[in-house]
Amino acid sequence: MRVVQITDAHLYADTEARSRAGIPWRQFQQVISAVVDEQPEIVLFTGDISQDESSASYALAVQAMEQLPCPWYWLPGNHDQPEFMAAERPLVDEVDLNAWHILLLNTQVEGKPYGELGSEQLAALAERLQADTRPTLIAMHHPPVNVGAVWMDAIGLQDRDAFWALLSKHAHVHIILFGHVHQAYAEHRSVGETTIDVYGCPAMADQFLPGAEHFAIDEASRPGYRVIDLQWSERLGSEWQSWIERIDCQICSLT
Repeated sequence: MRVVQITDAHLYADTEARSRAGIPWRQFQQVISAVVDEQPEIVLFTGDISQDESSASYALAVQAMEQLPCPWYWLPGNHDQPEFMAAERPLVDEVDLNAWHILLLNTQVEGKPYGELGSEQLAALAERLQADTRPTLIAMHHPPVNVGAVWMDAIGLQDRDAFWALLSKHAHVHIILFGHVHQAYAEHRSVGETTIDVYGCPAMADQFLPGAEHFAIDEASRPGYRVIDLQWSERLGSEWQSWIERIDCQICSLT
């Protein structure tokens, strides 16, 4: 089962609008074209679809995503308007992949750059993990870990300690995917009696400079996406591989 994660498109209603290092609509189109070639069986869009928070920006995203040969799902980031998203395509909180189970969490705090799950969503997550013990992948926007950039770590998931305390009771959670950081990231995190693979993803738009103390664009890095190949067998149980792909974005630049 091939899953592809895309994230942080930061689209505008104006397809010629520019970001600091490129033209988001062009970047988005090139990433989607590359994802199609991966022949995924599911695509997860982990937030910040829009930059200008316009209804038209979400319509553009859906227009491009219709090229995909598979089901796709999205969740809101801190820049998003969930009501506009839902008007274009329903927001779902779980996906059944037969042997695997995917949970999509909403970490948005309205009007704030940081994220939280909150007590109600944490309680609901506990119930879902208790009820379904299949190998589980969790997707969210805000990182539940520090990624090593001071300014970014300040605006990650604020109730991460409660999140990890909950996951320590559920050894069938194997993978966490997040957006927000605009860079590749991978960590094998020991939690309770298991290890969880925690993955960040390059943005479809501008990339952030890893390890920066203050906000900084990584002008040498290209837009990309993450591939996750999920497997399960009676003999070996759950297995997976994950890696980053980047696009050759010559037509995405401002020149």
